Amino acid sequence: MKTSRLLRDIQLGVKNLLLHKLRSLLTMLGVVFGVGSVIAMLAVGEGASREALAQIRKLGSHNIIITGMKPVEEQRAANVRVRMSVYGLLYADEFRISESFPTVKCTAPVKIIHKQGRVGTHSLDLRVLGTTPAWFELVQRPLVAGRALTMKDLETRSNVAVLTEYGARRLLVANTVVGQKMRLGGEYFEVAGIVRSDFSSEGAMQTPDHQIDAYIPLNVAKERFGDMFSQRKSGTRIREWVELHQIIVEVGRLEDVESTAAAIERMLEKFHKNKDYRLSVPLALLRQAEATKRTFNIVLGSIAGISLLVGGIGIMNIMLASVTERTREIGIRRAIGAKQRQIIAQFLIETVVLSMTGGAVGIGIGILIPWLITRFAGMPTVVSAFSLILSMSISMGVGIIFGIYPAMRAANLDPIEALRHE
Repeated sequence: MKTSRLLRDIQLGVKNLLLHKLRSLLTMLGVVFGVGSVIAMLAVGEGASREALAQIRKLGSHNIIITGMKPVEEQRAANVRVRMSVYGLLYADEFRISESFPTVKCTAPVKIIHKQGRVGTHSLDLRVLGTTPAWFELVQRPLVAGRALTMKDLETRSNVAVLTEYGARRLLVANTVVGQKMRLGGEYFEVAGIVRSDFSSEGAMQTPDHQIDAYIPLNVAKERFGDMFSQRKSGTRIREWVELHQIIVEVGRLEDVESTAAAIERMLEKFHKNKDYRLSVPLALLRQAEATKRTFNIVLGSIAGISLLVGGIGIMNIMLASVTERTREIGIRRAIGAKQRQIIAQFLIETVVLSMTGGAVGIGIGILIPWLITRFAGMPTVVSAFSLILSMSISMGVGIIFGIYPAMRAANLDPIEALRHE
């Protein structure tokens, strides 16, 4: 009985709204744009934050990344003719870190050399990384072909190299790329394997590899290419002595990461008079990014919520006008026995139908806009189920909250005065 009465009230509400189609449509637009903007803005924010968080996770939440950098004093003196610049991390730093801290599980030292790779008539500028097999465990990259570096390569000082997929496609032309000979500088290396390229962005959250890399054993890099690098810049030959450019440290337990990072930094301060290194903790970056994501979503949701508030005010305004227009109708219904709660229910049903219909259209627009952004702008967007449920719940709430006052006003009309209304 109650269900049939509710259905009848809904049908009556829809019929009343359809009597003024344009007015109902214009009233819904505030909710439509509010819901659409909530979903779209949250989708853009979620997509951007997920991409940033994914890049940070690639660094490894258990890892600490120490990167050598030229001291600020030498950067300011870049125009001064300098014979030799000595900076960066030391082989001894890596040894001390691995031996001094029981919380450290393993370390991966990295030496970076820029060389031209040549296979036949094909040549390509490569970033050559001298490292150990531990690098491929700490910075996981899927193997496309062949194998990664092994301890045997270090022990036998083998001239072997592992290429990134992007570089291999541009440099290697044979059907079987693994086993080909590649010239790096004045040395020949055998291509042992290929790993998938990583197209991460530059900056504080840069992953420790690049899209055109070649990985060779660390001791081979030291013996074949040395620790001194020279380049000619603006008519001046600049020489730099750098032992290690990067050390990746894996900590055994997640709860020890930040304390171990602080201890390592204190140790490095004792052996480096100048600040020639930068220490990054992906776990701290991850927590900061997650906090930023929450704040970002709150701000975006609040801005979009203003549109819903405006839509709700529009609904209240139209329903108040409807109460005035239908005063005589209300008086007739009260005179034939309709109770106040029935009048309230009737007007609430109309406002909820308005807001829910606007919410449904808004959801469609909210899903379409992120798709268009991803399709034509290339920005990642994520429409979550939470944003859809939240938007629909808010639109329903708007209908109820902003419909209560007009409904109460209609129910409290004096039946006799309502019947006299022209």
